Amino acid sequence: MTKSLNGKVAVVTGGSRGLGAVIAEQLAERGAAVAITYATSADKAEAVVAKLKAKGARAIAIKSDQSDLASAKPLIDAVIAEFGQLDILVNNAGIAIQGHKVDDPALDGDAYNRQWQVNVLGAIANTRAAAPKMNDGGRIIFIGSLLGAYVPFPGVADYAGTKTALVGYARGIARDLGPRNITVNVIQPGIMPTDMAADVAGELPNRDAILDMHPIRRIATLEEVADAVCFMAGPSAGYITGETLNMAGGLGI
Repeated sequence: MTKSLNGKVAVVTGGSRGLGAVIAEQLAERGAAVAITYATSADKAEAVVAKLKAKGARAIAIKSDQSDLASAKPLIDAVIAEFGQLDILVNNAGIAIQGHKVDDPALDGDAYNRQWQVNVLGAIANTRAAAPKMNDGGRIIFIGSLLGAYVPFPGVADYAGTKTALVGYARGIARDLGPRNITVNVIQPGIMPTDMAADVAGELPNRDAILDMHPIRRIATLEEVADAVCFMAGPSAGYITGETLNMAGGLGI
């Protein structure tokens, strides 16, 4: 694997497990120094850092709860203090609260509101903190969801809404940061083999029927999605900005 990201410093929010951990690993394999964030899983985060260091990468884990908007500035300050620069921000952290229709009396409004806080306002806070300190030519990548563009089953309105909001925000800041050659893009995976997906799988109406809707009848691998992130973070994507990339095996076409 080529070291296309040598000399770059990346932040991956929610990097202690699942997709975030695989993204951090692949960025490190391409030569980047990597800071991952975690909210509660300190042991898992340190295990990821140890794995990256074993590969020869510089890596740190920073406790940062994305539901607390005041945590964004200290996070970016800690990265700059450790590595001296920032080139890549991967807004990966998020939560999925699904399963209730908007007219369901059992809908937990507080839980669904927290989803907006974490998925949207938390990602925005991180981006606002990072943008003034990011090197020109940097990369900002949001991990969205195909549900932000295509909703094939009920009970996901709020989650889908949070991911759609990221698309509009990314397009706006792509315009803001374009003069500095900072690109801003959204990757929208479908179903992935993550703990978060497993937590909500029981709420899906019929998993087999949903897979039948995919032209490529399988779920994405974490490595495939992480590869796409690395492409967007790398030198070959310097003229791609304000775009969304769907990675869902053709679901929604």
